Amino acid sequence: MSAMTTRARSILRIQLHDLGPAGQETYERALALLRDLTPLVQALPPDAADLDVTGALRFFDRDTGGLAAMAALRLAAHLGLRATIGAGPNRMLAAMAADTTAPGQVTVVAPAPGAVAAFLRSKPVGALYGVGPATARTLGEYGLHRIGDLLDVPLLTLQRILGKATAVTLSQRARGLDPRPVTSETAPKSTGFSYEFSHDELDPAAHRRALLDLCERLGLRLRTTGQVVARLALSISYADGATTQRSRTLEEYTAHTPALSAAAYDLYSRFGLQRARVRTITVRADLTDAQYAVQQLLLDPADGKRRRIEQAADRARARFGDQAIRPGTLAQPNGTPMSHLVTRAPVRPQRSGCDGAGTGSIR
Repeated sequence: MSAMTTRARSILRIQLHDLGPAGQETYERALALLRDLTPLVQALPPDAADLDVTGALRFFDRDTGGLAAMAALRLAAHLGLRATIGAGPNRMLAAMAADTTAPGQVTVVAPAPGAVAAFLRSKPVGALYGVGPATARTLGEYGLHRIGDLLDVPLLTLQRILGKATAVTLSQRARGLDPRPVTSETAPKSTGFSYEFSHDELDPAAHRRALLDLCERLGLRLRTTGQVVARLALSISYADGATTQRSRTLEEYTAHTPALSAAAYDLYSRFGLQRARVRTITVRADLTDAQYAVQQLLLDPADGKRRRIEQAADRARARFGDQAIRPGTLAQPNGTPMSHLVTRAPVRPQRSGCDGAGTGSIR
């Protein structure tokens, strides 16, 4: 008998829609409302949450689908929110059910092994928790495009393709197994860094160097405090005092500087700046604990090498100071500061944005 059937849980993945201008405040009110159903609510900002309602089923005298419908009704009645809900015996299956559900509807995956297998078999391998594009492409080269294909391949064969650890993990997930608990936690804190130019800066290359510096500092802060970025926001202030902002939720929560830089560059490109005189660039991040981050299954040895180099650089910075190791792009041959940096301290969980400020020089 599998672990899934010996002690089946009931998990809901709730995806909220149309949070409106006061998105963060509405989201926190929705979390408080969901905690009336169960204390085991794990926030997945900016607009989702996982609920473990195993113990609530008997209290409310409802099955999983009935409790999901109750949650949707309460969100609509009290906050005017529409919710898409996926339900299953673990977090992975609940999330996959939500991903395949039409907005405002509920999909329940029954805990019976046959029902789980029927739900998973036809899904693409990329739908499995932790499977990134690189892993999906590698499996596709061997004709393994569906989750059912993974179940039909001997484990030893899968190990030759992916390596032992990755193959075992993927085989378990293909069978619908996911031991991750739903852990109650507060909404994530925020932190931010601002880069203030000494003059109105027109050069896009200078803007990108500032972004790299901000992401370097952000990544180091997160890796030393055991946090990861869930949502990244970029604000640009101009010479006339105007400010514009773009934001995005990361597909994979991370504290890895190259990943943060790539996300920041993508946000910057969306501004479509044409000869803009930039005064200040601010990067703000909504954070969560690193233990709740999704770790993609990667087959790229270069990525592993970059992460090991990053770990070694962090150890050097811890011993010799933050400026001990710097990207060559940020090096200043004359030793003069590039500009001024404003560091925003983390805020309380109940608030969003950046709070507090201090100044320093980048050397």
